[in-house]
Amino acid sequence: MSSKFHFHTPLDRFICSADKALRVLSGVSSASRPTPAAHVDDTELSEDESRHSAGLIRVDHVGEVMAQALYNSQARFAKSDTLREHFEHASREEEDHLAWTAQRLKELNSHVSVLAPLFYAGAYALGTVAAKMGDPHSLGFVVETERQVEKHLERHLESLPENDRKSRAIVDQMRIDEIAHGKAAQDAGAAQTPLPVRVAMTAMSKLMTGTAYYV
Repeated sequence: MSSKFHFHTPLDRFICSADKALRVLSGVSSASRPTPAAHVDDTELSEDESRHSAGLIRVDHVGEVMAQALYNSQARFAKSDTLREHFEHASREEEDHLAWTAQRLKELNSHVSVLAPLFYAGAYALGTVAAKMGDPHSLGFVVETERQVEKHLERHLESLPENDRKSRAIVDQMRIDEIAHGKAAQDAGAAQTPLPVRVAMTAMSKLMTGTAYYV
């Protein structure tokens, strides 16, 4: 069984899905690309600036936990091997984001959200619903997700302290990657996401941003 979701049985898919969840939630995810902040000079932040940056990056980290759950569930229940590989490719780049934000939180002397497992479970459920609706709707779910995430990251770029150039470099690269993921899903034949699913996605996003900033 390869690492690219070439599953042969439902049991294979379950095992890989469970392994992915454990790695994400245990914090052992690793980046395949260097952090965009690697060559950015560190700057001194005030206590308030550091706390605010950490809150925003913590939200972004939880967002990446949710992204892993979405791609994990969608890959598990995709109808075709081609689409599973599509989700796996996007998941690898999203795992970079997960590692980058976790590292930045450590640099800011902060922590990941204790609510991450709950949001992983909720996002996994939404991704499963999308996948069960068929591949075009599953791709449409990606397009809508990335659209919401892009706007969310743009707001964070506006809110991050100007002198926190490391956090800004990370968030900006994440934004670029999310745009590419949405376009790839659209080009692959995405269907429009039904309104009830969009409403559920927006509600979960608001709940996540409103809580993960603090805990």
